[in-house]
Amino acid sequence: MTHAADLPAWAALLTAFFVLLGSGLTLLGAIGLLRFGSFYERVHAPTLGTTWGAGGILIASIICFTVLQSPPALHEILIAAFVIVTTPVSLMLLARAALYRDRTENNDGVPAFEAESEGTEEEAAQKSSAQKQIKGK
Repeated sequence: MTHAADLPAWAALLTAFFVLLGSGLTLLGAIGLLRFGSFYERVHAPTLGTTWGAGGILIASIICFTVLQSPPALHEILIAAFVIVTTPVSLMLLARAALYRDRTENNDGVPAFEAESEGTEEEAAQKSSAQKQIKGK
């Protein structure tokens, strides 16, 4: 059963705008997944597309059902909260697992792990010059 006929024109246009915006952002994330080359580049585009795309569609849903005077739906807000929280966390875990795997397998193109020094700038300069002398020998 649809209530589209009961929706005012301004709300229908606003809802349509956010649905198109959300689906467009999700499509851009999918295209980014196909276009980028390495795993580390590919992880970012779908994550951002999913988060912002789902947000646009959820905003459209909230507008539509609020205008139709149905009771406030907390499930849409919960869906948005879960998507916003879980998508970046899963991105971080996937990227860290891939980075760990690539470092243990000594794959090319992966930056080496370097712990940050807590010393002063002079100590960092001394350490850097000592490393250059070692490499020069």
